[in-house]
Amino acid sequence: MLYDYRTTQESGIHIIRMWGELVDRAQANKMVEFVDAQISNKEIKFIFDLAELKYMNSSGLNVLINLFTKIRKEGGEMVITNVNKKIQELLIITKLTTLFTVTDTKEKAFAKLNGTSAL
Repeated sequence: MLYDYRTTQESGIHIIRMWGELVDRAQANKMVEFVDAQISNKEIKFIFDLAELKYMNSSGLNVLINLFTKIRKEGGEMVITNVNKKIQELLIITKLTTLFTVTDTKEKAFAKLNGTSAL
C-alpha cells in the first residue's frame, strides 16, 4: 500500500492527515518540505492525524521524531491523533509516548494546542 498525506488548516493549526504505510523516509519528503515551509513562515502548530495510517516502521517513526525536533526548536507544538492499535503499541514499545503528545480525537488535539480542555 502506498503512503500519502493531505493538509488543511484550521484556526492557525496545520492538520496533516496521513494514510497508507510509511516505511521509507523518501515517501515523506514532500510532507517534510511542507512542514519546513510552514515553520519558515512561523506557522508552528501541527496536528498529525493518523486515522488512516495502517502501518509505520522505524523509518516512519524517525520522520515523526525529526519533524517534532524541528517544530519544537522553533517554539512550536505538534500533537499526534487517531492512532491505530498497531502504531500505538509501537509508540509505547519505543517509549515515544513520553516524547509525543498523543490524543484519541482531533478535538482533543486542538484543545491541547490551544491550551484548553477538550469536551
